[in-house]
Amino acid sequence: MSQLKEQANSECQTNKISTFQALSALVWRSLARARGFHAEQVTNCEICINDRKRLNPPLSDDYFGCYINIVTGKTKTWDLLSQNLGSAALTLHEAIADHTDETIRSWLHDWKKEPKIFQLGSHYNECSLIIGGSPKFNPYGCDFGWGKPLEVRSGWTSKFSGTVWMNPGQVGGGSVDLEICLSPEAMSALESDEEFMDAHHDKIM
Repeated sequence: MSQLKEQANSECQTNKISTFQALSALVWRSLARARGFHAEQVTNCEICINDRKRLNPPLSDDYFGCYINIVTGKTKTWDLLSQNLGSAALTLHEAIADHTDETIRSWLHDWKKEPKIFQLGSHYNECSLIIGGSPKFNPYGCDFGWGKPLEVRSGWTSKFSGTVWMNPGQVGGGSVDLEICLSPEAMSALESDEEFMDAHHDKIM
């Protein structure tokens, strides 16, 4: 994971790219190839983001409720794939950095005018992927008396093509488990994707 982060920062000549952003960029590029997006199609990478610490003043980590929003990196497929990993990661970094207190409060103002129940699938289109979860979570640290969890999986509402969940790897050591939902054809193509599989063997694990 540290190598993937280092690569992304080196390619865009910065030190701002996080591990999560570098991995998200890798997945975005790999899924765009696997799903066969047309070069001129606009593709979105939508990331579920925690708003608690982005408010001013920030909410407590113990705030009861699921206070998340979605930020979107957007580009044409040709630009995404013809440029390097760092370029895609920087697009995501900028989208996340722009998600400020002012942005959140503007969204809340609009929501108060027209309240609605948030549904992840409502953001879906055939050229998008949605990334949830975070390597910062500690799902394997939970023990309700039954012992350490064996696996972490998303619920049925997240089972549509283009959803990705990232969680700390069960094996530990900074690894990350990816749960990716794709059509059988796209999944087969992903398993043959050189950039994705090279990172899987050399960096992610």
